[in-house]
Amino acid sequence: MRTTYEPEYEPERIETVVIGAGQAGLSVGYHLARRGRSFVILEANARVGDSWRNRWDSLRLFSPAQFDGIDGMPFPAPKHAFPTKDEMANYLESYATRFRLPVRTGVRVRSVSRVGDRYLVVADDVRLEAENVVIAMADYQRPKVPSFASELDRDIVQLHSSAYRNLGQLRPGRVLIVGAGNSGAEIAVETVRGGHETIVSGRDTGSVPFDVQSALGRKVFLPLLFRGVFHRLLTLDTPIGRKARPALLHSGGPLIRTKARDLAKAGVRRVGRTTDVVDGRPVVDGQSLDVANVIWCTGYHAGFSWVERSVFDDDGEPRHDRGVVQGEPGLYFVGLRFLYAASSTMIHGVGRDADHVAGVIAARAPLRASASVKEFKGSDPLKRNLQGV
Repeated sequence: MRTTYEPEYEPERIETVVIGAGQAGLSVGYHLARRGRSFVILEANARVGDSWRNRWDSLRLFSPAQFDGIDGMPFPAPKHAFPTKDEMANYLESYATRFRLPVRTGVRVRSVSRVGDRYLVVADDVRLEAENVVIAMADYQRPKVPSFASELDRDIVQLHSSAYRNLGQLRPGRVLIVGAGNSGAEIAVETVRGGHETIVSGRDTGSVPFDVQSALGRKVFLPLLFRGVFHRLLTLDTPIGRKARPALLHSGGPLIRTKARDLAKAGVRRVGRTTDVVDGRPVVDGQSLDVANVIWCTGYHAGFSWVERSVFDDDGEPRHDRGVVQGEPGLYFVGLRFLYAASSTMIHGVGRDADHVAGVIAARAPLRASASVKEFKGSDPLKRNLQGV
């Protein structure tokens, strides 16, 4: 039986389909265009950058602007500034425009399957056949909350961090934030300053041992952290990187800007794990808490169930070598946590992975020029930036 999202017409054929127009997908597009390849980028949102626009209002990036540009276009802000989420969204939109990347917005992919030696990509009203498919998305697409969340009293406002926007969504009264990573810490400071007694529940993830906003932090320690530790030291090519990878995949990273001492100074109380719900109230450290709001900063599921190929292990992670899926020629991932390095899901690190995958794609078949590729190669901004690549 044909499903409701599979139209009757013949699919459009193209060499490569890139799914996702965030920093990963745009990076892949940039490096495919450098090699003169034919491709299209599909984006579910109405505008490039909406995945950033749709996050909480006060969000700022944890990395300074000097590490927030993707290949070919530096981030347009003072290098030590921490951009807002809207500034990041607008930067990505400008990037796609500057390099004339062929992005189709409002196209939500419903399935990726194999048809002979090609892939069939199906969206609501789009069918594409491609020799290559690059899934350029982070592996946190579907919010994750504990199973007992549904047992909370209906009077308690509960939101996943992906749905939290501002204090106006909350009821007066105590806030429990479940999850003690960077998102939980940043939101906790906002809620307590907004007049809510705030409790943070969860395992201590540790923190970087310096103040990221101090002169020494900005000039010395942040470059060492982002360019040195995350990008060069913690990779699959180093023993320490291979050892650290499992822990970084399955637990929150260290607190970067807002530390435990900042939470204590603001008046946020730290407690242990939230383990259950009894009589409609969350149970923390064996005791029931009376709260008016719960914000789940508990991470995400990968959300790749629409990929109809047997390429995932028991943990839901695709089996790949630097993004090249094993045993599935033409299928790739970019943007996953620790795809090659701890920086793989970070803005400054995704370009290296995108360049590698684009190189593998280019090596699969000789170049076949198309009108769209010629037009792209004639873009003055791309020519100028390629001189420095």
